[in-house]
Amino acid sequence: MKKTFLLLGALALILAACAPQAAAEMPKAELPAGKAWADGKEIYFVHTEASDAGVAEKLTNMMESPVMLVPSLANVPDESLANVYVFTNGIEGMGPFGFQSDVFDNPPGTDGYTPLRRLNVATWTDESTARELTHVDDVLAAEAAGELTIEQPGVVINMPFVVWDGGQR
Repeated sequence: MKKTFLLLGALALILAACAPQAAAEMPKAELPAGKAWADGKEIYFVHTEASDAGVAEKLTNMMESPVMLVPSLANVPDESLANVYVFTNGIEGMGPFGFQSDVFDNPPGTDGYTPLRRLNVATWTDESTARELTHVDDVLAAEAAGELTIEQPGVVINMPFVVWDGGQR
């Protein structure tokens, strides 16, 4: 009985020593988050790295927070990427070109989620028909109908979600 008590006491001390530090002692990083859409729901995300110098500079200036240039991101296999759609014209908003917020596919909780995003640049063919799109299916339907053109410049951006439908970091 005495040995059991000593073993339990020693185990409690070891577990206490190995426990994570109190949350108040953990350093926190503050990053500006962008607002966007995924599956028709508002989400927030951060930009951390980009494969293209011009994109990294544009995002750094837009967010007033450094977005690191990592050219090797462009070498990530296509099957390891999800998509983000940014708009070059249409409805004014908080997107990188001053138009509607980005639209993401594969949010957290879906099989295709990854923070590594293939940049898709969407342009309305007739701005008078522009409307806010909040779901990737709507973006692709507008493209199929000839309302949008979508270009892929070969740029990869690390864009982890920080707040999404059903979760947050």
